[in-house]
Amino acid sequence: MSVPDDDLLRRIALFRRLSPGARARVAEVAHLRAYDRGDLIFAEGDPADAFIAIVTGRVKVFKSTPAGKEIILEIFGAGDPLGAVAVYESVPFPASALTLEPTQCLRVEQAAFFRLLEQDPALVRGLLSGLTLRLAELTRRLAELSGGRVETRFARLFLKLCDQIGRSERGGVFVPMPLSRQELADLTGTTIETAIRIMSRWQKEGVLHTEKDGFVVLDRSALDEASAT
Repeated sequence: MSVPDDDLLRRIALFRRLSPGARARVAEVAHLRAYDRGDLIFAEGDPADAFIAIVTGRVKVFKSTPAGKEIILEIFGAGDPLGAVAVYESVPFPASALTLEPTQCLRVEQAAFFRLLEQDPALVRGLLSGLTLRLAELTRRLAELSGGRVETRFARLFLKLCDQIGRSERGGVFVPMPLSRQELADLTGTTIETAIRIMSRWQKEGVLHTEKDGFVVLDRSALDEASAT
């Protein structure tokens, strides 16, 4: 593990508005840890003993049903915290976090994190703001998973990915996130068979194309139309 510098800390929303001195105090107790694709950062039920934020990479947060099926709650990227509510409440992690690509995370042990909160009100405001946004996002995701047409959920997922990480290239909007059909099914609350059927049809209709390193959205207007139904 290595120690973060001030430039790296400013990339994380929670620390961005801190004074240089406050960020220096964070750097004194924070460490960086690298993970390979497919590594488990923490498992559901593990003790939440450290505040974790993503520096680079992508992480899926998911829950497992008694039947062994995964339900992906969200995909997080650079600057996002992981399991901050559990750390703050001193309860076990309610879900698991697994890397989708090589990922680097910043970690601050829970006791040191609480000391930082006591020392700097700006850190408390940043934490509360971030947790509020995450709660609103989770509420929206659960509402989407519980109703509506599956194709609508697929369209909204790809529109969100286009807006968040898409870039204009390869004749459309390239989304550099290689998700499997099973992961797409988990993200939209459906079966792998349905995911395969929708993706195959969209590929034939020229809506989007699956590539080894992600997806190319070729007809955004078709996704816009599908997302509204």
